Amino acid sequence: MTLNVEQIRKDFPILERETQNGARIIYLDSTATSQKPAQVIEAMNDYYRRSNANIHRGVHTLAEEATSMYEGAREKIAKFINASSSREIIYTRNTTESINLVAYSWARANLKAGDLVVLTEMEHHSNLVPWHMLEAERGIELDFIPVTEDGLLDLETYKSLLDRRPKLVSFTHMSNVLGTVNPAAEIIRLAHEAGAIVLVDGAQSVPHLTVDVQALDADFYAFSAHKMCGPTGIGALYGKSSLLEAMPPFLGGGDMIKEVKLRSFRANTLPHKFEAGTPAIAEAVGFGAAVDYLSAIGMERIAEHEREITEYALDRLEEIPGVRLFGPSAEKKGGVAAFTLEGVHPHDVAQILDRDGIAVRAGHHCAQPLHEKFGIPATSRASFYLYNTKDEVDMLVNGIYKVKEMFG
Repeated sequence: MTLNVEQIRKDFPILERETQNGARIIYLDSTATSQKPAQVIEAMNDYYRRSNANIHRGVHTLAEEATSMYEGAREKIAKFINASSSREIIYTRNTTESINLVAYSWARANLKAGDLVVLTEMEHHSNLVPWHMLEAERGIELDFIPVTEDGLLDLETYKSLLDRRPKLVSFTHMSNVLGTVNPAAEIIRLAHEAGAIVLVDGAQSVPHLTVDVQALDADFYAFSAHKMCGPTGIGALYGKSSLLEAMPPFLGGGDMIKEVKLRSFRANTLPHKFEAGTPAIAEAVGFGAAVDYLSAIGMERIAEHEREITEYALDRLEEIPGVRLFGPSAEKKGGVAAFTLEGVHPHDVAQILDRDGIAVRAGHHCAQPLHEKFGIPATSRASFYLYNTKDEVDMLVNGIYKVKEMFG
């Protein structure tokens, strides 16, 4: 059953906006952050209007309501990715903080000089820099699964890296530049056979695909609310409870403690052990509302809609002389089309498209090493979600032709 996109678009107030020169907003930047439906906005407003209070320790009505909403959202998130328990869902600020939590807590407790961490050449900086920092501090070794010319991971080289018995394999489920959907289950299975723990960056996959962390057998899985119709400032780390139980706390302070004495403390139970201080309560409520919204529509239907839009977009963009596309074909990628236009800097492409209300991203997209791999400083990136249409793709293509005319 196809999506009723026109009906879905009515849920997103910002899509009714026009730019200063009267152009209707054509939002093709959901890989950076998605737009928010009214249902999410209203859930957060309702929390502040009716139930605002601090959580867990209060026994008054508002505190109990706020706690119920906060923990209820955690239950929804756990169900959404099929975690075995909500105790395995740790609230963080975003995917970046989730990866850093693993790097600071699990990795610093378990990795020593000479231990190998395997990453990929297509990683976002958030899954590179924490490991660079640990390399400098601890003397661990880093190596990388190469990216092929068609934007896929070289799994034969990966298998040879596993012969070196890495302690950790960390990779993106879906590239934010190439759109490549990596074979996560196979990568995880091979890593486990080699004795490695696996961390998956799911920032781009959870909003667009059906993700089942138990079926994947992921040890850690990180994602953000703001890319899946939820608010900014909150994300989640899924971790197997056996690993989380053994890890030291990430931050110290209120709510992550069971008992504090002047010279000692005992950490709280999961998941609160990793959640120090007053959390992003309203954002958690919004996160839960976003999960409700996507679940009601259906992730399979969303993925199918994006496949259709992406295939159409790649076909249309390939028609334009001077356009170079990056990444695999539509059946191997999510809703991302990164491209360059011969003779025009990506920032100029984005600025000129913006005059017609067309919002695309330009730059290295926090993936500088990947751009270096392809010998370019930057790309323009159009990305698609459940609210985008083929008509908007046509407007993008027309806009690129305008750019070509301006630059001769």
